[in-house]
Amino acid sequence: MQWTDRGDHLEIHLPKEFSFSECLTFLGRSPLEVMHDIQDATLYKLLKVDEDKVLLNICCNDQKLIVSFPDNKTKEKETVVRFISEWFDLERDLSVFYEAVSSDPILKPLTNKYYGLRMIGIPDLFEALTWAIMGQQINLTFAYTLKQRFVENFGEKVSYQGRLFWLYPEPERIARLETEQLRKLQFTERKAQYVIGIAKEMCADRLSKIALQDSNHPGQLLISLRGVGAWTADYCLMKCLLNPDAFPIADVGLHNAVMKQLKQDRKPTINELKEIAKKWSGWEAYATFYLWRSLYE
Repeated sequence: MQWTDRGDHLEIHLPKEFSFSECLTFLGRSPLEVMHDIQDATLYKLLKVDEDKVLLNICCNDQKLIVSFPDNKTKEKETVVRFISEWFDLERDLSVFYEAVSSDPILKPLTNKYYGLRMIGIPDLFEALTWAIMGQQINLTFAYTLKQRFVENFGEKVSYQGRLFWLYPEPERIARLETEQLRKLQFTERKAQYVIGIAKEMCADRLSKIALQDSNHPGQLLISLRGVGAWTADYCLMKCLLNPDAFPIADVGLHNAVMKQLKQDRKPTINELKEIAKKWSGWEAYATFYLWRSLYE
């Protein structure tokens, strides 16, 4: 991936199959989102680079992402580029996905409609896992409420032009908590235990993104963690490790989206979904992501 350092800003050259507006639509799907902010087609994101908190201002012009630094802090621009590349899955050749589903009656209309939408990743493993745990068996609005409380109570922040921008809490801080401190935020006892447990595993170096990337069976490693079942593991493989064949087949939103696309009055069974998904082989994660996008109309 090509990028250019212009001194006061970076220019990241984008692949043809990229739509910043589609990515912003997905990123802006909840007014409770606390990990980034969107104002006038500009995306603001706070990133920790070494020990510095660096605010990114990201916009798009002429098939380039323009990344500026309102606080003029960072010299580690290559780190910023790597993060953005992973966040938007910029190294992926989406033309292969589009060709693979070009005759699929469910996905073809969606790839036409949302052309250029990239997998919006969660590069940080602790964030990906704990966010997935927060979302277990509750509606999305309440999941965002939990995340907002979690971040605002235990994360770091900077203020810029009267607005606050947040970093996700670090496992070192969460590992020191008692479950009661999360219970006060309306976490269940079990979710509080799971989140603190994940933090402790990471602090003890028994869990890391590198280890998962190096493993031939990362899903099994994830499922061995307390509080992580098949759905949470697949979500993490999809959003953090960017595995294109990760498939959270039991996801309720996926079932609702397929039902909607097929114009049926019932959700597909797991066996029916397995049959449907044969056409998506190798691209199940992107198929799921585009189907999720179809729910935000």
